[in-house]
Amino acid sequence: MNRIEISTKDYDLTEVQNWLKQGDTPCGATVTFTGLVRDLEEGGLDGLYLEHYPGMTQNALDNIIQQARQRWSLGPVCIHHRIGWLTPGDNIVLVALASPHRAEAFEAAEFLMDYLKRDAPFWKKERINGEEHWVEQKESDRQAAKRWQTED
Repeated sequence: MNRIEISTKDYDLTEVQNWLKQGDTPCGATVTFTGLVRDLEEGGLDGLYLEHYPGMTQNALDNIIQQARQRWSLGPVCIHHRIGWLTPGDNIVLVALASPHRAEAFEAAEFLMDYLKRDAPFWKKERINGEEHWVEQKESDRQAAKRWQTED
């Protein structure tokens, strides 16, 4: 059971946690991760604008979930990603999942976030002290996903 939501609206964490308890896989653990819009180290971030191409983004997120399901036994999986204008402190992404065991639940959540940061087609524009510029993907995000690659 997958749930992918891309919205300008925030999510209801209690509702998502209740949703995770449904499904056919006997689950002994749920993990939720919330990413926040963080201000720059030097401050001054007025906001962040996120946009996406709906069909492409939906397929990419579904593919990331399918890759996680090939590695771990998972019950329901939810990815909720926000778009539009967000300000520091706003929720930007939720990864939530259920699994029979806590270790695989934590690992799967990390995997999903690492691959989401690398492969999900979201475009970000920062507004800093009134000036806007597009944000390029970070090398650290590409490197984080490499730890999950296996040798054939």
